[in-house]
Amino acid sequence: ESKHPSLSRYCFLFLLTTKCYWLLVSATQKVSDPQLPLQEYAHSIRLDGDIMLGGLFPVHSRGERGVPCGELKKEKGIHRLEAMLFAIDLINKDPELLPNVTLGARILDTCSRDTYALEQSLTFVQALIERDGSDVRCANGDAPIFAKPDKVVGVIGAAASSVSIMVANILRLFKVRILFPLFENGIVFIFSHSPCSQYYLSLGLTQAKV
Repeated sequence: ESKHPSLSRYCFLFLLTTKCYWLLVSATQKVSDPQLPLQEYAHSIRLDGDIMLGGLFPVHSRGERGVPCGELKKEKGIHRLEAMLFAIDLINKDPELLPNVTLGARILDTCSRDTYALEQSLTFVQALIERDGSDVRCANGDAPIFAKPDKVVGVIGAAASSVSIMVANILRLFKVRILFPLFENGIVFIFSHSPCSQYYLSLGLTQAKV
């Protein structure tokens, strides 16, 4: 049996990538329009699933003149986004890996800015924060109905260690693990609540090889 993905899988990934690109381009166009309020362009992609994974990638570059996000970053942004979507698709289509369980994702854009990534990462902990709506009423007097946010079991990213450290300091308070890449003769994934510096990680990996 051929180990290469089938034609239908390639078609699915092409359509999924096209949709993601369209969503991100649309978000960029909204950012460039000063008439739109800030909450109109939340840079995110969501896939339904039984287990939700978070993702943080620099899909856009830094914005200018007070705008948080700028142009699209194809190699370091779009490609990493596609890689995560591709991995989730392969896992979900393999009945032996997670039988009767589907992986989902909530992927957010860091816009290559640590402060913006920190703001975005608060989305991952909304499901862990209790809301008290006892004193809140709608215009007709009824109690409000809050949309239940996604509860993520872990977060992949971000690309830069400075961003990962800031995000991890928030996520560890809610016991949400973060998985971020460290480049050492390839990509080594570090699984930790709070990432340490790349220097000590590199030192530990070097000693482990010896």
